Amino acid sequence: MVTDPIADFLTRIRNAQMANHRMVEIPASNLKKRMTEILYEKGYILKYKFEDDGKQGIIKIALKYDPATRQPAISSLERVSRPGLRQYAKPADFKRVINGLGVAIISTSKGVMTDKEAKAQNVGGEILCHIY
Repeated sequence: MVTDPIADFLTRIRNAQMANHRMVEIPASNLKKRMTEILYEKGYILKYKFEDDGKQGIIKIALKYDPATRQPAISSLERVSRPGLRQYAKPADFKRVINGLGVAIISTSKGVMTDKEAKAQNVGGEILCHIY
């Protein structure tokens, strides 16, 4: 039993990249599916696939590396809000991740989205993680 599924999601991706794996499999949930879609939209992963295994499902993610240096496209995955200390922010209080080069994933009342999308829609929420 995993007590923090978002941290588990980020750790599985981080560990797979450190071991230079091409694919990583993660137990699915709607939140993790949306986070995977955001990673794909922002160009941090090559592709993804949602598979139904009769239970909760599996997310298969193809990791992205630089062809010349074999460096991963994601250099850092940081969990911001955690079960012991939730971090909430208003749109005006969103901090830029590496001067706008990175992405913050925010869970809002209108769904899970990036910090830039949340600011454009003027909704605040829980800051799940920073990715760059």
